[in-house]
Amino acid sequence: MRRRPRLPARLPLDPYVLALLATVGVAALFPATGAGATVADGAATAAVALLFFLYGARLSTREALDGLRHWRLHLTVLACTFVLFPLLGLAARFLVPGLLTQPLYGGLLFLCLVPSTIQSSIAFTSIARGNVPAAICAGSFSSLAGILLTPLLAAALLGNDAGGFSLDSLLKIVLQLLLPFLLGQGLRRWVGGFLTRNKKVLGYVDRGSILLVVYAAFSAGMAAGVWHQVSLPRLGALMAVEAVLLAVMLLATWYGAARLGFGRADRVAIQFAGSKKSLAAGLPMASVLFGPQASLAVLPLMLFHQMQLMVCAVLARRRAQDPEAALQEHLDDQSDDQLDARRVVEVSPGVQPPAAQGR
Repeated sequence: MRRRPRLPARLPLDPYVLALLATVGVAALFPATGAGATVADGAATAAVALLFFLYGARLSTREALDGLRHWRLHLTVLACTFVLFPLLGLAARFLVPGLLTQPLYGGLLFLCLVPSTIQSSIAFTSIARGNVPAAICAGSFSSLAGILLTPLLAAALLGNDAGGFSLDSLLKIVLQLLLPFLLGQGLRRWVGGFLTRNKKVLGYVDRGSILLVVYAAFSAGMAAGVWHQVSLPRLGALMAVEAVLLAVMLLATWYGAARLGFGRADRVAIQFAGSKKSLAAGLPMASVLFGPQASLAVLPLMLFHQMQLMVCAVLARRRAQDPEAALQEHLDDQSDDQLDARRVVEVSPGVQPPAAQGR
C-alpha cells in the first residue's frame, strides 16, 4: 500500500521576506525625506546598477548555450514565463475595480512579466527528482531574456504606469539595467573567479542592495501617499487572486508539458521553472520602471514569492513520492551498479562482473 505523503513539518518562511517586511516597516515609520530622500534615491540607483553588474558577471552564458540541445524544454519554460503568465495577467483586468484597485492590478501584471527564478527552481526540481540540469539552463535562459523582455513588456502593457515608451524610461532601462549587465558579462572572465570564491559575502551584498532599493521605494511611496489606496479587504482579494494564478500555472505547466510529450523528469523541471517569479530580479526592475509607485508595484511580487515557496515545498515532496520517480531512481541505481562493475573489470581483468559470476 502506497503511503500518503505527509506535509513538511514546517512550511518554509523565507527569512529574507521577513527582512523585506521589516524594511517596509522602517520606511513607514522613518521615511527618507528632503536631502535624505535624494541620498536614498542615489544609493538605490547605484545599488540597482551593482545588482545587474553582478548578475551579468555570475551568469555563465557558456553553460546556458550548452543546454540548447534541450531547446524544446527551454522554449516551453520561456513561453510560460513571458507569454502565458502575461496573458493571465491581462485577463485579470476585469477584476478592476471590483476586487483590485488599478495600482494593485498594475503590480499584479508586473508580477506576470518578471523572469523565473534560478535557485528555488533548481532546489524544488532536485527534491522532486526531476531534470536538474534542465532547470539550471531554463532559469539561466529566463534570467537572460528577462533583462530585455521584462522592461519592454512592462512599457508596452502597463503604459503610463511604467513610464511608457518615452526616451527617459528607455534611457533608464539601458543605463541602470542593460549596460551594467553587459559590462558584467564582458568582465566575467576576469572577475568570475573572485565572485565564485566570495559567493557567500556577495550574497549579502545582493540582499543588502535590494533592501536599500525597497527602503527607497517605500519611502517615496509614503511621501506620495500611495498606501492610502490599500485596505485589508483589497489585500485579501489580492492574495486570493494570486493563489488562483499560482494554481493555474502549476496545473498548466504540469499537464501542458505532458500534452507536449515531455517525460516525467522534464515535466518536473518545466513545472517548477515555469511557475516561478524572481523577487531578486523584479524588485530592482520595479524601482527603475515605476518610480514613486514602485512600493505598490512590488507588493504583489513579494506576496507571490512567499506563496510559491510554501506551495512548491509541499508539491515537490509529493512529486518525490510518484511511482515514476521511484522507478527512475531504481533504474539509475542499477545503471550505477553496472557502471561500477565495468570499471572493476577494466581495472582488474581477472575479475568477472556480478552477472558472469553467477553463471
